[in-house]
Amino acid sequence: MERKQASDYPQELLDLFDTYVHGKIDRREFLDKAQKFASGGVTAMALWESLRPNYAWAQQVAKDDPRIKVSIETVPSPKGNEKIKGVFVKPAKATGKLPGILVIHENRGLNPYIEDVARRLGTENFIACAPDGLTSVGGYPGDDEKGAVAFRNVDKPKMNEDFIAAANWLKSHPDCTGKIGAVGFCFGGGIVNMLAVKLGKDLSAGVPFYGAQPPAEDVSKIKAPMMLQYAGLDTRINAGIPAYEAALKENKVKYEVFVYEGANHGFHNDTTPRYDAEKAKLAWKRTLEFFNKNVRG
Repeated sequence: MERKQASDYPQELLDLFDTYVHGKIDRREFLDKAQKFASGGVTAMALWESLRPNYAWAQQVAKDDPRIKVSIETVPSPKGNEKIKGVFVKPAKATGKLPGILVIHENRGLNPYIEDVARRLGTENFIACAPDGLTSVGGYPGDDEKGAVAFRNVDKPKMNEDFIAAANWLKSHPDCTGKIGAVGFCFGGGIVNMLAVKLGKDLSAGVPFYGAQPPAEDVSKIKAPMMLQYAGLDTRINAGIPAYEAALKENKVKYEVFVYEGANHGFHNDTTPRYDAEKAKLAWKRTLEFFNKNVRG
C-alpha cells in the first residue's frame, strides 16, 4: 500500500477518523460521514482502509535484532485481572542492572507498533516491558478492529491495576536498578498519568504522549518529573492542558510540556498517515534524554 501523509487528507476527515478510533462513532457512521470526501473513484471504504494502521511500516527494530533479547512474560495481578502478559526486552550485552521503562499501548492492545517501541528502548540500553491490557480477554487479537471490540470488554479499573502490577514487577525485576519510567500513547498516555498518581515516588519519570489528564485533585500525588507531549491539532486532548499545567504548578511537580504544532493525535505512530516523521523523531529524542536524565541518572 502506498504510504500517505496527513497532508494528503482534509483535516476534517482526519478529525472524523480520530472520533471513530476513540469509539465516539462506529464504522458505519464514519463511512456515512466520510462519503462527502469520496471522489475520483476513491470510496469512503477506501479512505477508511488507507487511514488504518499498516503494521508492515512499524518495524524499526526486528524481533531477532542481535542487540536485544525479547521474551514474553506473565505478571501476577491479584488486585486486577489475576495476571497480565507482556513483551520484555533487554539489551543482549547487558552487564549489571539497568533502568526499566514501561511502554503502554493505545486503545487497541499490544500491537506491533508498541512492541517495536519496546525494542527501540532495548537498543538504547534500557530494559523495557510492554504489557497487554487485553490479556484478560485473550490478548491483542492481531487486528485493530477486533482489538477495539476486545478493549470495550475489559474491566477498566482492574486493567489499571494490571498496569500497576506490571510497573511494580518491572521495578523489582532482578535486571532492574529499581528505577523505572513510563511512556504511553493515546490511551497509554492517560495510563502514564494514572501511574504517576498511583505510584508516587515509585515512578522516576513519566512521558505521556497525547494522553488524557488526571483529575486536578489527584495531581498532588505525582512525585515523578513529567514530560507531556501533545499534538497541536488534537483539540480533544489539548482542552485538558491548562487545568493540568495549573495543578502541576500548584503542587510544584517538575514538568515539561511540548505541543507539536501542525501534528495530529497519534503523530508518533509510524503505521498510519497521521505519523509526522520530523516531529515524532524530535519527541522521541526528547523522551530518551528525559529518561536518561531522570531514570538512569
